[in-house]
Amino acid sequence: MYSTIKFYLLITASMAIYACNGSKTSNEEASADADATASPEVRVNNNGVFIAHKSCGDGDTTLLFVHGWAIDQTYWSGQVEAFCPDYRVVTIDLPGHGSSGSDRDSWTVEDYAGDVKAVIDQLHLNNVILIGHSMAGDIILEAGINNDKVIALVGVDNFKDVGFEYTEEIQAQISGFIDQLKTNFDTVATAYSKTYLFHPTTDSAIVDRVITNVVEIDSSIATTTLQKLFEYAPKEADRLSQLDKELYLINSSATPTDSTGLKSTGVSYKILDIGPTGHYPMVEAPEKFNTLLRSALEDINADANE
Repeated sequence: MYSTIKFYLLITASMAIYACNGSKTSNEEASADADATASPEVRVNNNGVFIAHKSCGDGDTTLLFVHGWAIDQTYWSGQVEAFCPDYRVVTIDLPGHGSSGSDRDSWTVEDYAGDVKAVIDQLHLNNVILIGHSMAGDIILEAGINNDKVIALVGVDNFKDVGFEYTEEIQAQISGFIDQLKTNFDTVATAYSKTYLFHPTTDSAIVDRVITNVVEIDSSIATTTLQKLFEYAPKEADRLSQLDKELYLINSSATPTDSTGLKSTGVSYKILDIGPTGHYPMVEAPEKFNTLLRSALEDINADANE
């Protein structure tokens, strides 16, 4: 989801600093009027779990945007406006987030990938370019492997430390971090977000928006999602080696992207450096982000026409 090194630093610090009591009460289930978030023509679900979505445009190519941990599809509003004139654009709320349902017990990367594939299938999307922020990098990776409806992937501030070795010591500290989230979610998650997810230039309104989303999410779902994301991480490199599609990465330079790890997988990739932003470049620098995304789309379209 983020840089593994950052997580290591957070875990070490949080175990020393944020060992206080209290827990977060889960948010209520998605409201009955959540359908207002979805496109009116199709109600999408995966095994009975409602998936809120919006769509616009009618191009031959579909851009399917998938948000990251603890946020929602509204973070793509700047991209919806920019790309709807030329593409079909679909944004979704992952289950457990935004206006989507949460009536299930499993929150693995593979589960979320199943949600993305359900959207593709039930909306009858073709020539899909999956665009995933943060933890959604792994989600779109799983959804894109051996999927002939997907033509390329665009990661947003992810795949920065592919092949990182999860030693027993680090795994033990991850377990401690997860335990602290289970008992004191708001304090630990807020402290992490404020310390590691933003750049000094990040607008305070964006900081407040993210923190609000973090503390409002169902803490049990959010914690389990992170736990399963950590469990997925050691097999990320192997899964990348199985991807037969081009991978573009629009990454912030505030934390480095380890190209050595990416190269070792054999995946075909291109890094598009957006400069020193926080973890949310699509809202922190939307114009530059859209320029880089448009460049990636031009490459993808050129390859498709060869």
